[in-house]
Amino acid sequence: MEMSPDAEKSGVCDSSVDYKGRVPLRSSTGCWKASLFIIAMEFGERLSYFGLATNLIIYLTKVLHQEVKTAAKNVNYWNGVTTVMPLLGGFIADAYLGRFITVLASSLIYIVGLVLLTMSQLVPRLKPCDPSSCGRSLRPHEVFFFLAMYLISVGTGGHKPSLESFGADQFDDNDAGERKKKMSFFNWWNFAVCTALSVAVTVIVYVQETVSWWLANVVLAAVMCFSLMVFVGGRPFYRYRASEGSPLTPMLQVVVAAMAKNTFLFLRMLENSMRSRKRGSRTRGSSTILVS
Repeated sequence: MEMSPDAEKSGVCDSSVDYKGRVPLRSSTGCWKASLFIIAMEFGERLSYFGLATNLIIYLTKVLHQEVKTAAKNVNYWNGVTTVMPLLGGFIADAYLGRFITVLASSLIYIVGLVLLTMSQLVPRLKPCDPSSCGRSLRPHEVFFFLAMYLISVGTGGHKPSLESFGADQFDDNDAGERKKKMSFFNWWNFAVCTALSVAVTVIVYVQETVSWWLANVVLAAVMCFSLMVFVGGRPFYRYRASEGSPLTPMLQVVVAAMAKNTFLFLRMLENSMRSRKRGSRTRGSSTILVS
């Protein structure tokens, strides 16, 4: 990428680009100008996640009337999927989509999950009730509910490996001042996560248990939508890194090269062994002739 003399003086030379594909200017991109938008996105996502995960087993036992054993199993399944999904999300972000697009796509999936979760509480045919009193099956509500929760797992899988790394991309490690600001960024990042957790386990849980579950879901969906708008609003200020291709490719190349080398060494050893045997046979044959 060619740079003008002005870009060399004020541009960031770490392979990142701005939203128009140009060398980003240090004065108008990155650092806190971009990081605040990213921290706001993290706050909204963590608030939604902890707001749902904290009281999940209570919802399954009190609203869906599941036994504690069944509810605990469903919670473990959901936690397991949510834990594994970032492996896939990180791979897609690094190999194909890039971090910004991955966060954007996963946020939309996340919001779809929150909307379905809210619909499962508000649509008359989907609203949960006590089957013994309303004479209606909970099956439609369960389908919508678990579909929504697993969509949220997919959304979390895109956020966890991409958003924090995207925030770190806003700081140039070659600049001493930006390196110092980067350390401060992670402090504020953890502050946002802890604040979201605190609000989720107090305010959101209080609304769920004393007011209504649907209102809590509406609040979470609204916060997530607002956070996404804030995140997209910071697009002109971000520094972007291009996807680097599949990380599996160099790994497979190393494995294939190692296998080829081992195969070559094995064939070489086998050939030497056969030659040694032939020489031994000839020596024994010569000794027999001499004795005769």
